[in-house]
Amino acid sequence: MIEHLLPGLGHLQNLHPLVVHYPIAFLGGAAAFYVAALLSRNERLAIAAFWMLLAGTAGALIAIGTGLRASEGVMVAKSVRAALLDQHETLMIITGSMAFALSAWAIVARPFPARGRLIFVALLIAMVGVLIKGADYGGRMVYDYNAGGAACGQPIEFEK
Repeated sequence: MIEHLLPGLGHLQNLHPLVVHYPIAFLGGAAAFYVAALLSRNERLAIAAFWMLLAGTAGALIAIGTGLRASEGVMVAKSVRAALLDQHETLMIITGSMAFALSAWAIVARPFPARGRLIFVALLIAMVGVLIKGADYGGRMVYDYNAGGAACGQPIEFEK
């Protein structure tokens, strides 16, 4: 039944690609909404940002878990693993840790900290920067070195 609804699932090596886009979208959206709430002083935007932050953090934890579980089975050359996969893994764990800490802060000072608001937003923006860099490493593995499929022979050696 599921293979008729989602035939692409049969081509996946692991579940990681199914979940990675949600934390990217939710955490990026949370940062944008918190910035908008800060500039407009609109509490409704802060409430939306709060829920996006929580959803993004939950998604990040799931993405990290599926990524760590899948990492040993990813068929890439050792050079690609060292140049891309290890950096991707580290940056995404940092992103998840930052998201978790910022979520905890937001829960305590629901939905938007009154004290330290600029620091909170600066940390959100920094987190999104780390997220973007980490996602870029992941994208390079998939699109430059075929880490997500069997479209060409493996392993492909790393090139600058």
